[in-house]
Order: sequence, then structure tokens, then C-alpha cells
Amino acid sequence: MQDLYDILGVRRDASDDDIKRAYRRRARDLHPDAGGDPEQFKQLTAAYEVLKDPRARANYDRFGDPRGPAGMAGGDPFEGFGDLSDLIETFFGGFGGSRTAPPRDSRSGRRAGRDAVVDVSVTLEEAASGTSRDVDVTIRRTCERCAGSGADPGSGTVRCDRCGGAGAVQQVSRSVFGQMLTTTVCPACGGQGQRLANPCGDCRGEGRLQSTETVTVPVPPGVGDGTRLRLSGQGEAGRQRGSSGHLYVRLHIEPHDVFTRDGDDLHCELRLPMTQAALGGQVKVPTLHGEHMLRVPAGTQTGDVLTLKRQGMPKLNGGGARGHLHVHCRVQTPAPRSDEEHDLLRRLAELRGEALDAGSQDSRGLLGRLRDAFGAS
Repeated sequence: MQDLYDILGVRRDASDDDIKRAYRRRARDLHPDAGGDPEQFKQLTAAYEVLKDPRARANYDRFGDPRGPAGMAGGDPFEGFGDLSDLIETFFGGFGGSRTAPPRDSRSGRRAGRDAVVDVSVTLEEAASGTSRDVDVTIRRTCERCAGSGADPGSGTVRCDRCGGAGAVQQVSRSVFGQMLTTTVCPACGGQGQRLANPCGDCRGEGRLQSTETVTVPVPPGVGDGTRLRLSGQGEAGRQRGSSGHLYVRLHIEPHDVFTRDGDDLHCELRLPMTQAALGGQVKVPTLHGEHMLRVPAGTQTGDVLTLKRQGMPKLNGGGARGHLHVHCRVQTPAPRSDEEHDLLRRLAELRGEALDAGSQDSRGLLGRLRDAFGAS
């Protein structure tokens, strides 16, 4: 077995505060919700459970086992330190989508229900204005017949005849040290010390049944793709009246025909006729709230970006703040549709000194034009 001090990364003479700080630091890195290794996290937590307890630490330092000589007969040296999931819940408080088991009360048999996750798709317009969605969720809910107790109506619990109500059983074994007495959780009652006299006929003692129900999900303005919303207490019901978990809603934004999104900003493309791009003017552009007038400067080129302030997405919980709409211009080159248009375009080319074919190029050639440009004779 790996040395417990090495697992925590502390010296053998480390103080209690040093051990606590080392555990918290490493636990945040190794916790499964932070992308850590679940097995390493369990080892770390088990090591901390031993070293934080003065008696168990003294036994470990002296005998190499937290239970002293009696624990050297075999078995798990960390047995008896409780459910690791309870400790995880104590330190990290129920993360959404946690891969750890929910906390439980070993004496009552109650265990909090697990969290549930559903996926919901909304349009970009709905994400901007906010909406609500009705989703069907198949989940375990409290049994109506027994009201979650797990017992048939009119019956209750009786003392476990295996452990006599202690919740644990003792077993004697022989070893090189003589007879060893070990204590384990009672397998008949799971450590509760009592059992149901008559389990509920519907849920068979679980206190909950699987059902499909419709849940209304409120979607606030400004949500993005992958945003997770938490509905507290709407997850799986706990066993035998244990507290319910949470329902997490994972949102997906559907692709839009006009806009692309970058955070709180939106982008779209505006196709401009050559004449309008050259002369400038006012054009209508689409926004999430209808059309908006945009001034196009004279001489606008393909690739120019014009921005409409506060016409983007609202910031989630941003108090009314909004992103911007960036309009990407794309100039379209027209093809003449008549002789008159053809003549007008040719006349424009002549006025601008633009050659339309090789025969119309300046007969002086490139060298002559360069001399004119620099005033040479």
C-alpha cells in the first residue's frame, strides 16, 4: 500500500493544518468534476481520513495500520471511515452532473436522489428574448401509495433480527496474533438497524417509482449554446423520503439563416450593388428585432465591416446590456442588361481612364506613363 503521507504530499511531521491544506489543494485538482482521476481522488480522501484523526494517525505511524495491531489481520485498512461520497458532498457540495454517489443517512436508509440532465433546443430569437419550454422527463418520483416511506400503508419498521438493531455485526477470526474481532455493516439491513415490516407493493420498499412528466423550463434572455440551467429539487426523488436531486437543462442554440454569433455579438453579410457601394446611402439591414437603417459610406469595398451598436444579443444577467451587430459588406459586380447600360459602363470606364481591352491601352506604354507621373520629359 502506498504511504499515506506520500499520497497527500506532506512530511511525516506535518501539522494538522498542513495536512488539511494539502488535502484541499490536491482534492480540487483530482476531483472528478474538475477532470481528475476518480481512483486517485478516493485514495487521497481515504488517506486524509486517516491522517486527520489523531488516534488513527498514531496507529498508522506505529503499526502501519490506522486500526493498530487488530487491523493487521487483513481487510481494508480504511474500513469504518464512512462512505466516501458523504465526504465528497461535505467538501464540494453537490455539483451538477457529479459522478459521485448522492449523500445518504446510513441509519435511516435515506439517500438523496441523483441529479438529472435534459437537452433543450431554442432558436436564436428565443435565446435573445427569453422563452419557456415544456420538456418530458422520465425520472423516479416519490411513490404516491407509501408517500415515499417504502412501507405498505399502515405498517412500519421492525428491528433487524440479524444485528439486533445495532446496524453492525461482529465476526471473530484467527490470525498469528490470536483471535481477532472485526465489525462490519450488517448485510441484512445495510446498517440501518431496522427493516420494513411490509414493503410497499408498488415501489417494493424504494419509496419512489419511475414516471414520465412534463416540466416547464424557463429560458432567460442571453443564454448561449451549452448554457446549463438548474431547477433545484426537480431531479430524482431520494430513496425512502430522501431529498430530491436537481434537474439540469443543457441548452442548444439552433443555427440561424442570417446571423452567426460570437459571444454577445452578431455577424451578418450585406450584399451591395456596385453603384450603391460607390455612391453610398441608406440601406435596410435585418436585426433580431426587425429591419434597421444603416448608412453606407461612399466607396465601400468588399470586406468592409459596418457596426450597429447594441443590436446584438443581450448579456445573460447583464442588466440590459447588449452586444453589437457587425455587418460585413460584399460588393456585387453587375452584368449589363441592355445596350444602354453597356454604353454607360463603358463611358464610366473612359471617364476614369480605365482600359477595357488591350487595343485601347495608352500607346506610349508603361515607360511613357511613368515619365508623365514623375514629370520627366
